Amino acid sequence: MSGHNAGQAGGGERLLEELLAQAHSASPMGLPVLVNRCAEALGLGEVVIYLTDLQQRRLVALTDGLPALDIDETVAGWCYRTVSLRVEDVDTGVLCLWLPVVDGAERLGVMGVRTCSTDTVRLRRCRMLTGIVAMAITSKRAYSDSFARRARVERMQLPAEMLRAFLPPRTIGNDHVVSTAVLEPAYEIGGDAFDHSLTQSTLHAAILDAMGHDLASGLTTSVALAGCRNARRAGLGLIDLVETIDQALAQWLPDKYCTGILTQLDLDSGTFRWCNCGHPPPVLIRDGGVVHGALERTAQPPMGLPARFSDEPRAVHEVVLEPGDRVLLYTDGVTEARTAGGKEFGMDRFTDSIILATAAGELAAESLRRLIHAILDGDASDLRDDATMLLIEWWPPTTKPTPRRG
Repeated sequence: MSGHNAGQAGGGERLLEELLAQAHSASPMGLPVLVNRCAEALGLGEVVIYLTDLQQRRLVALTDGLPALDIDETVAGWCYRTVSLRVEDVDTGVLCLWLPVVDGAERLGVMGVRTCSTDTVRLRRCRMLTGIVAMAITSKRAYSDSFARRARVERMQLPAEMLRAFLPPRTIGNDHVVSTAVLEPAYEIGGDAFDHSLTQSTLHAAILDAMGHDLASGLTTSVALAGCRNARRAGLGLIDLVETIDQALAQWLPDKYCTGILTQLDLDSGTFRWCNCGHPPPVLIRDGGVVHGALERTAQPPMGLPARFSDEPRAVHEVVLEPGDRVLLYTDGVTEARTAGGKEFGMDRFTDSIILATAAGELAAESLRRLIHAILDGDASDLRDDATMLLIEWWPPTTKPTPRRG
């Protein structure tokens, strides 16, 4: 690199460093102004930040007055769906670079950058700018309502508000494992929830479904989530984790119970362990098909019941996954959803959708996004209960997975 170019690069890095420092104190809705000031100094054109709405249908601009963009119909949406850079011609000699805004594996939205060329320096600066935007959004959305208001198109019901306050990001993961979930109806959930957490060696994931569909159901699930995390963070094993939830529900909500599946995946060996507490069994998808019965075991009582009626210890089941395996957890609201003619969506149609998405090379998170929309948008669709899905995909550290795009 010549001395002149090195000086330009060094100046750009200093500007980005200043942006990072200022982003800590900027208000959430002041972020676009701050980013555009930095972009101008870097020789870039106008920057617009878009975040996904709650149901991942639209990209909503943080800048007032700009229309939302359809995720399924626009270039910006393609960038979001595939987590890939896309270049769009917007005027003579003017390009718009669309870059995904991600927090780890979680898709937050996209950033559009106007520029006259796509040389290496500009692309590097755009990517660094996008990274800073993602960190700023992630840090500020935990304590600000501004982003939440932008993400909503209707008022959320109180049980849903309570439960969503406890949910983790939709998607977590690294180069070798991903756990991703969706939950509907977005504004009216009552008793469904999911949880996942990633350590250096283990992925922890759970899906929960409390009895009923009201505030008490949401409270039951919230207690179960708290018990799950309390035991997990104390380093307890899977059986102790389930028993912690059993005891918490029996003590604080003795008239309530919760079904669920709690799992652990060893990231090195692929050993998958799970405990099924009165819930539909997990589904194993391998080599383009469902391995029927692979994860079906006799379900145990729902959580909250054994502490009162049984001294029998919980059972933990175990299998070893193969590279590229996907494990699907779901609540019965998914398969019992009604389609045109009053027919249930059904298990076969449900798993076929995941299989086709896997064969097409879709990201796991995109597979679930498209599937839940297919259920919701069908003719005369009727969601009788909360519908939650959680999908785990694993590749061993010794295997480099093929990037999933499209």
